[in-house]
Amino acid sequence: RYRKQLLPPLAKAVMNYEKKAEYSWAAPGHQGGVGFTKTAVGKKFYDFYGENLFRTDMGIERAELGSLLDHTGYFRDAEEYAAKVFGSDRTYSVLGGTSGSNRTIMQACIKDNDIVIADRNCHKSIEQGLILGGGLPVYMTPTRNRYGIIGPILPEQMNEKTIKEKIKNNPLIKERGKENERAVYTVVTNCTYDGVTYNAEKAENLLEKSSDIIHFDEAWYGYARFNPIYKDRFAMYGNPADHKPTDMTVFATQSTHKLLAALSQASFIHIREGKKNVDHSRFNESFMMQASTSPNYPIIASNDITAAMMDGKGGKALTDESIHEAVAFRQLMAKLNADFADQGEWFFNCWQPDFVKDAEGKKIAFRLANPEYLATEPECWVLHPNDAWHGFGDIEDGYCMLDPIKVSITTPGIGPDGLGKMGVPASILSAYLTANGIIPEKTTDFTVLMLFSIGITKGKWGTLIDTLIKFKEDYDNNTALEEVLPDVVKAAPQRYAGMGLRDLCEEMFAAMKELKTTEFMSEGFAVLPHPDMSPAAAYEQLVLDNVEKVDLDGVAERTLATGIVPYPPGIPLIMPGENAGPADGPALGYLKALEGFDRQFPAFEHDSHGVEVENGKYYVTVLKK
Repeated sequence: RYRKQLLPPLAKAVMNYEKKAEYSWAAPGHQGGVGFTKTAVGKKFYDFYGENLFRTDMGIERAELGSLLDHTGYFRDAEEYAAKVFGSDRTYSVLGGTSGSNRTIMQACIKDNDIVIADRNCHKSIEQGLILGGGLPVYMTPTRNRYGIIGPILPEQMNEKTIKEKIKNNPLIKERGKENERAVYTVVTNCTYDGVTYNAEKAENLLEKSSDIIHFDEAWYGYARFNPIYKDRFAMYGNPADHKPTDMTVFATQSTHKLLAALSQASFIHIREGKKNVDHSRFNESFMMQASTSPNYPIIASNDITAAMMDGKGGKALTDESIHEAVAFRQLMAKLNADFADQGEWFFNCWQPDFVKDAEGKKIAFRLANPEYLATEPECWVLHPNDAWHGFGDIEDGYCMLDPIKVSITTPGIGPDGLGKMGVPASILSAYLTANGIIPEKTTDFTVLMLFSIGITKGKWGTLIDTLIKFKEDYDNNTALEEVLPDVVKAAPQRYAGMGLRDLCEEMFAAMKELKTTEFMSEGFAVLPHPDMSPAAAYEQLVLDNVEKVDLDGVAERTLATGIVPYPPGIPLIMPGENAGPADGPALGYLKALEGFDRQFPAFEHDSHGVEVENGKYYVTVLKK
């Protein structure tokens, strides 16, 4: 009986259907894998993945399972089950990742020339949604600290007065005579890439005065509902029955494959119905525009499985384990940092509070706090006003919290007053970790992000600690790059032959100082570029081929046809339709600093979407004059 009840509806139906004997004359062409077995290369592929994958990769002709696009049968049952588990009125299971989920929502909510309030810290799919819908964006600008870590949008950026002023002063809105209109839709990234989470209720209360619809992009945050440490800090907080028809309509998009246990490309859209609700029939038209008519059943079934894993006590048990493992790692890192400091030596640390208050209100060093208290008390992770560790200044108390499982390892080199005397560029540490089989999530100038998902174990993070200690040993000994970073030397032998690890760190750190990469990054993202046209209008010019590629010397005061998103930090520097600004302005200053860095350090080049590199020169696509 337990085994019969274990599986959720769609996964159970797919597994049972696999046992049926049938003669299919429908798609897919491999016919349960048989087609692959007819050639040697196909058989190797078949043997690698196994029979069950191919037998459950079926066409939509299997009517008894229902339809993903029509949301019938077991697909409907699975979505209703997920809605119950994740606390929504409606849930949609999506195959195109949260990129597809975001575009689906925006295409359902926005029409040409509608005003949109957007978090500037947005994923590229939000840019794409603006292009598809034709919206006119006004941006809320997030904070940023000395590490380049993206912080929260402060409450004053969300209040009605500020947003009205932004709408009134937006040239694209003014020229259309819409400066007195309300926004139709708002999007906020929650939590941020680096783990800053909002009080969602507070954000809603602020933004409902300016818009009737709010969309929380929670791609990296699908687990929050299942642990009390995140109470009220996610879109589907509380009981859906308490959400009133007069409240905002709330959307959440979650990449179930990122930090839960679904397969890649799996995503959920969750909806709490309120004002300006988009009913199912209308919403599904947008859903189908972003969906395939040949869905992959194993991926959708994995969404069903991840919902079942998080249902009931399972969700708390899994998230508890992740949080406890992250806390143990963080405390050991803080202890190692303190021990090395006592010896006059440097070591890595984590971006986290230096001190917390225990249950009695006594201030105590983070490394010495009760780990169980850290793992269960949200107050330990709240960003308090003017705490030096977070660097976001006089932030409202309780407004934001750091997600314990998103661990940013900090490298030496930067402090409150800027770059120090010595430094270890995080890109070198990241390359070292990769050379030792450890793959970080994200790397900035002085941080390396590690995600403590439900798949992390003590053995895994123990290996990470050992490798960090080994890096310091190799740095102190100036171990040859041929030994510790062989792929880097292989990529550019003349550049790096004969160098040691400390040599490279010192040279790169000196170049970062000279080029002012960290300083230019802060300046580049502090000012919003002038919008010459909407993202949709810029894309139209791209389609018409009314564009040209220019190098950075020729881009000043030109209108960008495609957005520029440097990694790090991974948010738009210039959106499509925005002006690049003057040659000596902050945006081009940052791009020129990155270009200069990339020329000096092959194998450590930055990844900037919207930039093409030819012979060491950056080229971007602009509208023709």
